[in-house]
Amino acid sequence: MNYCIETIPQFMVCMPGLPASKSISNRALMVNALSGRRCQLSNWARCDDTNVMITALITDKDEVNVGAAGTAMRFLTAYFSLQQGRKVVLDGTERMRQRPISPLVDALNACGADIRYLSNKGYPPLAIHGRSYHCEQVVIDAAMSSQFISAVLMIAPVIGCKRVELKGNIISRPYIDMTLGIMRSFGVQSAFEGNVIHIDGTYNPPREFAIECDWSAASYWFEIQALGGEMTHVALLGLSDDSLQGDKRVCDIFRQYLGVDSKMSGTVTHLIYTGIDEPRFMEIDMADCPDLAQTVVVTACLKGVPFHITGLQTLRIKETDRIEALRSQLAKLGYTITVGDDCSLSYDGSPSVCQWSNVIDTFNDHRMAMAFAPAAMVHPGLVIADAGVVSKSYPSFWEHLAIYGFGIKEVEI
Repeated sequence: MNYCIETIPQFMVCMPGLPASKSISNRALMVNALSGRRCQLSNWARCDDTNVMITALITDKDEVNVGAAGTAMRFLTAYFSLQQGRKVVLDGTERMRQRPISPLVDALNACGADIRYLSNKGYPPLAIHGRSYHCEQVVIDAAMSSQFISAVLMIAPVIGCKRVELKGNIISRPYIDMTLGIMRSFGVQSAFEGNVIHIDGTYNPPREFAIECDWSAASYWFEIQALGGEMTHVALLGLSDDSLQGDKRVCDIFRQYLGVDSKMSGTVTHLIYTGIDEPRFMEIDMADCPDLAQTVVVTACLKGVPFHITGLQTLRIKETDRIEALRSQLAKLGYTITVGDDCSLSYDGSPSVCQWSNVIDTFNDHRMAMAFAPAAMVHPGLVIADAGVVSKSYPSFWEHLAIYGFGIKEVEI
């Protein structure tokens, strides 16, 4: 389905109930399964990615397809490698078959796992023959995806691993810290020193574990507040000030550069428009929060804020090539961004000069749909193609927009 955002409310008071964090949910589901499913998880995310993870963890089928869920692909590779005597073919969408997984497979096989490629070396689908294995130290490449490291860390207490050494530049470290934080809640202690993570203990799960609401989902409402200005008041429910999520950095970025401050009062986060008299050049490294990149880039262009954003290398291997997706779709709205050899993105703050297409292609990427939807506040009549892709992480996104006054109509393109 394709949605045209026809009308925008002149005055908005928004208080959406944000979805739970799928990043925390999938880690908690994995750790709970590894520790005997003795913990009661509450507020887990109801979305495609967690549904895939839950189904895979309880199925007895010998073929498991995770669709477009990259987190599930990486975590389940490690999980199934330990299911002694079980043979599983782990596969996904065509795009998933283009997303590399060799650093994780190499590390697990070096520990004693039996994982083989069924098609192109280094990529899914995988043939996994579960077995019991022991390995006190794991060495893994840290430069491609933090999910590889998280997958290894979560099985470390099961295989007796005490030391995980990270090779190369460590990217998306907050996601590694998130994994270690959840493991601590389940009884496993750790110390992250330089490029080495020390693991101590075995899983001893709590009786209950509550999952936070999602700061990544909150970012789209920061965008709406930034574009709505003084006529908009957004209040977000269920976010944690003491969060495990690196995407809480959205507060700092929007406060410093995009005209939105945030104040927490109990379980409510109020967004306050502060305005931008003179747009300040935005020079930031987003290696620790790449999932915010689309929201930040689109908002900055719409507000005429010039920027140079680095640390975006992982965007090339996400649900789509997010670097190219951003460049091509912003060009449709008249914004020219430059892609550097290091995958950095730059914009000189020039205003939109033309609009040769009002259809935004999402490339099966939920974050493309949600980051561009608020652009209709500047470009009325914007059409988001394949709008249902938001089910990957925020199924109620369109419903929430409609509740707060956005006029949304299904159209053919």
